[in-house]
Amino acid sequence: MSTPEVLRPTHVVTCFLERTDEQVPRILLVQRSQRVGSYHGRWAGISGFVEPDVTADEQALVEIGEETALLREEVRMLKRGAVVEYRDESLGRHFYIHPFLFRVLAPTHIKIDWEATEMRWIQPSELLQYETVPMLPEAFASAINGESVPYFPLN
Repeated sequence: MSTPEVLRPTHVVTCFLERTDEQVPRILLVQRSQRVGSYHGRWAGISGFVEPDVTADEQALVEIGEETALLREEVRMLKRGAVVEYRDESLGRHFYIHPFLFRVLAPTHIKIDWEATEMRWIQPSELLQYETVPMLPEAFASAINGESVPYFPLN
């Protein structure tokens, strides 16, 4: 009887950016480039590894800045979802996905970086029509149903 392979615990953030400046609220999906480490060509939220000694909340803001060029004052964290787990035997990783919902105050300022080849604003109901990274619909549900984050304006 073989023992199951030990998977490396890997904490990641997934940020769902929402815009409400149109008639119907939309969320941002980005298509992962061939230059990222995994899930090439799949659609995702703004995501990244949680670095050592950094909170998931802080990492979420870092990833948004790096991948969209948005400034911290151009987004507002609305909700923090419960962690969603995903075991990927092929990558040897046990992912702990920390989902967040952010409101984008300046959606026209977004400039995607090398990690994505395309971006689309979609209605949340369209999410299941996309070939996404694993557990993206579950992470979105967790973010939407997560705890509200109080807003503290930057002085």
